Amino acid sequence: MNAEPDKTSLGERPTPDKLLHAGSEGEFTAEDVVLASGRDVNPKNLAWAERRMAEKGRACMDELLP
Repeated sequence: MNAEPDKTSLGERPTPDKLLHAGSEGEFTAEDVVLASGRDVNPKNLAWAERRMAEKGRACMDELLP
């Protein structure tokens, strides 16, 4: 008896391309910018994100996400 499960029976499939990209195609908030930067959501970081969004627009997310 084989100790390893058959990987094909586990439902492992390639990730669809549309799920691999997370750029700034859609709307985003200051909270999204904070989270994308890896920072904690708090008033100081939200203010930083709002300033960054005002300065750079959508580019602020493009710089943080693939």
